[in-house]
Amino acid sequence: MSRIINTTEYNNFIHQIKSKIRSTQIKASIKVNVEMLKLYWDIAKDIVEKQKSAKWGDGLIKQISKDLKDAFPNLKGFSVRNIKYMRQWFQFYTIGQQPVAQLEEDEKSPQPVRQLGQQSVALIFQIPWGHNIVIISQAKNTREALFYINQTIENNWSRAVLVHQIESDLYRRKGKAITNFQTTLPKPQSDLANQFLKDPYTFDFLTIEEKARERELEQGLLLHLRDFLIELGRGFAFVGNQYHIVVGSKDYYIDLLFYNVHLHCYVVIELKMDEFKPEYAGKMNFYLSAVDDLIASEPDSASIGIVLCKTRDKVTVEYALRDTRKPMGVAAYRLTKSLPGKLRNELPSIKELEKELGNTSKRG
Repeated sequence: MSRIINTTEYNNFIHQIKSKIRSTQIKASIKVNVEMLKLYWDIAKDIVEKQKSAKWGDGLIKQISKDLKDAFPNLKGFSVRNIKYMRQWFQFYTIGQQPVAQLEEDEKSPQPVRQLGQQSVALIFQIPWGHNIVIISQAKNTREALFYINQTIENNWSRAVLVHQIESDLYRRKGKAITNFQTTLPKPQSDLANQFLKDPYTFDFLTIEEKARERELEQGLLLHLRDFLIELGRGFAFVGNQYHIVVGSKDYYIDLLFYNVHLHCYVVIELKMDEFKPEYAGKMNFYLSAVDDLIASEPDSASIGIVLCKTRDKVTVEYALRDTRKPMGVAAYRLTKSLPGKLRNELPSIKELEKELGNTSKRG
């Protein structure tokens, strides 16, 4: 028996069985979540309709909570507070907000009350209940809510990360940076590149003096690399900082170099502690040409540059990028003095990040 267990064939065999079990566990967990949320939706719908037809007040929810907890003592989720959340959740998407189809045409125009389409309702059921509560409590309309639902599903956000992204107003910052992507990249890639850019970028995790230098900003971002990657968005892999390249007979150092696995290209980031200047676009153009020739391989797409500045004048940026053939964008960033309390316990310490960076360099 021991000879069988030690064979490679057996190890592969048991690995396959374990993978099937884990896959089934994940599927079962998702199915349970979906069925629970469908139940919450139906309960909320019944309560809203009954309160309307029977003219019952809020005392109804207190009575329902008591009766359901008596009938199902082993089931959680029937507190007065949670049932009120169920009702708020249902009303947010059906009564208190405009239908998604109309929002695409004019977000501010009043529209008749209608339910969301089945596809949108199905999305709502794909995220945990706690995430749903966060979204309906903070989103201003259904379009914004569906944006955060989609982002949660795509990026597998925890509740803490979701809260951070909402509080940093990701919905309004996404794709607002000034770029030349439409004229320098093919259509699918330009759309995707615009989606990951934000304006401003929010570095809530940094505590840097206003008169700090670019080098200090760079070091701060590296110490909080995980948080910086969350702010950059999905698909970024860290390549290096002060990345050394040789052009001609001179040495040059790129502030931060990443690779985006969805765009299949290198992303060069230059950090500036002052207002954007036209010469920054020239320097970025130089770096992108060097990365494309010296680092990128044949399958890679054109490298993309991001200049992060403390402030930037829109007209100046548009002139600087107008005739530049290399894809680049310019965005501002803002620093805050301390880490938000809701994230403080969720994120790794500086020592943990330093250890991880050290392990990464050793593996490389």
